Amino acid sequence: MSPIEIAANVLNVISILLAGRNSVHTWWTGILGCLAFAWVFFTSKLYADVTLQAFFIVTSVLGWWNWQRRRGTPELPIRRTPPRWMAQCLAMAVIAALGYGWLLKHFTDAWAPFLDSVVLTFSVLAQLLLMGRRIENWAFWLVVNTTAVPLYAARGLHLTSGLYALFWVNAIYSHFHWRRLLRQQVATA
Repeated sequence: MSPIEIAANVLNVISILLAGRNSVHTWWTGILGCLAFAWVFFTSKLYADVTLQAFFIVTSVLGWWNWQRRRGTPELPIRRTPPRWMAQCLAMAVIAALGYGWLLKHFTDAWAPFLDSVVLTFSVLAQLLLMGRRIENWAFWLVVNTTAVPLYAARGLHLTSGLYALFWVNAIYSHFHWRRLLRQQVATA
């Protein structure tokens, strides 16, 4: 366990807890955590996760802007995703995971290329849903965390594996918290 892995974990704990609490500060803390995790995953040969950290940094900037909106415009509300659109997104994530896993397997020395790619593609989907304040993001974070815990433990990233176990619990809590917020939104609308 390196100091950079510890820093990445601490920053991401803060970011994820803030996301669960529906706080805009989730974004800048997440950016810092992603920078640290990019290095951790690179040195562990989990290249899809390095790609994922770059994606998280870019989308965190966009999410930060999206959640704050410009002055004079209302804050983006928590919303549900239409089932047909959700099914299409899920299919694209599975296809992308298979394709990226194949590329990693054949062109790199990646360790567990397909599992690593599942973490990547489902994280991308979950992040996009989170950016749009869509409640379904938490279900996809559960899939990501369920896959990531044993993957990271197998690479000796025990602190990070433990963090993703906590993220799993947080995703359940956050889903129920966001459901309550959504009901309140609907009641006041």
